[in-house]
Formats: sequence, C-alpha cells, structure tokens
Amino acid sequence: MITARDIRKSYGDLQVLKGVNLAINSGEVVSIVGASGAGKTTLLQILGTLEPSSSGSLMINGTEVSSLNARKLAQFRNEHIGFVFQFHHLLPEFTALENACMPAFIAGKSVKESEAKAKHNLELLGLSHRLSHKPNELSGGEQQRVAVARALMNDPSVVLADEPSGNLDSNSAEDLHNLFFQLRDELNQTFIIVTHNDTLADMADRKLVMKDGIII
Repeated sequence: MITARDIRKSYGDLQVLKGVNLAINSGEVVSIVGASGAGKTTLLQILGTLEPSSSGSLMINGTEVSSLNARKLAQFRNEHIGFVFQFHHLLPEFTALENACMPAFIAGKSVKESEAKAKHNLELLGLSHRLSHKPNELSGGEQQRVAVARALMNDPSVVLADEPSGNLDSNSAEDLHNLFFQLRDELNQTFIIVTHNDTLADMADRKLVMKDGIII
C-alpha cells in the first residue's frame, strides 16, 4: 500500500527526518510512537502528501507521489488519503452530515450520492441519531467519530491519524481505538496512527518507534 524509501526532511539546518524507510500493507494498522520531536508528525504529513520530503521516494497505491503536480497531488490526496487529527477540525456552521460529506463535495460528487454515503458512514459509527447536529451539540467523542466518517468518505486507500484520541476522555478514547480495528475488519481499511497512547499503540498490528528522525 505504501512504500517510503530514505525519506529525509530538513528545515534550514534542522534535519528532522534522517532517512526513514517504511512499508505498510493493505488492511494493516500501524502505530508510530516516540518522544516529542522525534519526527512522527512530520513523517505523517509527508505520508499524507501535506508536506514534501527534502529527498527520498514515496509510493502510495502504485503512484510515485513526488511526480504529481500540485493540482494532481490535491486530487490524489482527496481520493486516496483520509485524515483524523487530535483536534477534529469540523466546520462549526455545518451539521455532522454536512461535515462528513465535505471530501465528496470537493471531489465533485452529487449531493444525493454524497449524503447517502455520509449517512451510511455515520450510521456505521453509531451516529445515526446525530446527523443534523452541529459540532457544538456533540460530545468530544462524537465529534471525533464525525471526523472519522469524513476521513472514510471517499473510500481512501489509507487513513492517517495524528494523536486521534489525545483530546478525549478515557472511555471515548477506548471507543475510538476499538472503532479503528472494527473498520479494518469490516472495510479492510489501512491505518497509520501517531500516538502517545500506549494502549492504542500496543493494539496495532505493528508498533514503530521513532527516535531522532529515524525508525529504530
């Protein structure tokens, strides 16, 4: 699913990633752990094509992403990659259903098709009774599940999660962790999760440890 070779990233004289090699299989749940400053989030942003690497190669689903221009890269990201962040980044003026629809709207899909898929995803995540609620009417756990529904909207090849339960209470965090594995089992979804949560990290199929810009 993903092959990264000798990924390096520097900001001026600061070398954040120092030659990361990584292979992720389809349907795999992989956690990435390490101390703050180890390069975890930078690596996740490069894997998600939000940030270019300084050097190295990245293949996602058979596409060398560095070969894509800005427009094609944005289209590729929309079609193949889902994102879940610590802070859900839901749009406050829109309902749960509308927020979940956003990636499909960006892809130019019809409102009818988009809403049908979003309803399915939200029902899968136990939110069928919250479709018309806005983010400020939802609990933290519910808001994060809306973010997961949004991430799944275009049937992405991989979902990247950056501290997805870092802003949740322990019960909501546990529910979210179990949800990732339910989605993997039901949809064969691939997840790469950066986390400081040891419980979540240890649940993964593989736990990768980063230190000083490399996977050790």
